[in-house]
Amino acid sequence: MDIPEGITHSRRHFLGGAAATAVAAQFAMTGDTPARSAIGTSFGPVKQIKAGDLNVGYVEAGPANGPPVVLLHGWPYDIHSYVEVTPLLAAKGYRVVVPYLRGHGTTRFLSGKTPRAAQQSAFALDIIALMDALEIDRAILAGYDWGSRTADIIAALWPERCKALISVTGYLIVNVEANKFPTPPKSEWAWWYQYYFATERGVRGLRKYRHDLAELVWKFNSPTWKFSAATFDRTAAAFDNPDYVSIVIDNYRWRLSLTKGEPRYAAIEKRLAAAPAIKVPTITIDGAYDPFTPPGNGSAYRKKFVGKYAHQTLKVGHNVPQEAPRAFAAAVVAVDGF
Repeated sequence: MDIPEGITHSRRHFLGGAAATAVAAQFAMTGDTPARSAIGTSFGPVKQIKAGDLNVGYVEAGPANGPPVVLLHGWPYDIHSYVEVTPLLAAKGYRVVVPYLRGHGTTRFLSGKTPRAAQQSAFALDIIALMDALEIDRAILAGYDWGSRTADIIAALWPERCKALISVTGYLIVNVEANKFPTPPKSEWAWWYQYYFATERGVRGLRKYRHDLAELVWKFNSPTWKFSAATFDRTAAAFDNPDYVSIVIDNYRWRLSLTKGEPRYAAIEKRLAAAPAIKVPTITIDGAYDPFTPPGNGSAYRKKFVGKYAHQTLKVGHNVPQEAPRAFAAAVVAVDGF
């Protein structure tokens, strides 16, 4: 029996054996799997709700009383990373919520006076505020890239709000002080845009070439993913948000200590600087062809997850849920059963 989208795993780590393989096989073989032409799949209407500093744009699927799952996208991506994952989970009875992060899509700041801050804690508080607005006390959180980091923070600091966690590329909570030290040149090279955004030339470049820059990042991040122009353009529309450039620039400059961050987040950032362990049930996922995947099949971050845990490596790149939707959905169902 084949496991979808090239899951590889060791006996030591993966999903508790036969039960998890059965979950994955359900998505691979039953009629509730949507067609694999990603651009042929679409969400329902985007909803809006006031939550914290934002009027959040989000899509929702599945029964209103189903177990909640919040799916979090990265950069330079949007909610369509989950366009095929969402119906798979909805068909299994989950209430699936997929929000645009601040600076993306139809999400807007409620006040022009609110600083367009994009340090890691701001995103986590955004999602907690969204859960409060939607009357979701506790959810499975799943994400990659910025979304992984956001989910990791909530799982670490507010575990009562996180039933279980799917974290692509493992433990991504940023330690700003540690981030001041260089990594090997190959790793630094992969982060070229981070250093580009540290310059005013980079700000102008992102503003003028946001479409072309994002497409270049997609190709680098996912070298085996043959996405269509229509698939990319559908997501690129989310970059027309009026705060997109400000949010992206602030996020990467904050990581390099080029901006100080907002004082109101200082206490949370101090807690995060201690690299708190994550105790909730977790599945971490690496993309085998993701240039940001650390070596060691999850060993680089294994010690940060101290609850029930499993690891997967998928034969895809960086945008795991869009490149491997069945496997990602199967992991959500599996971690729910931990």
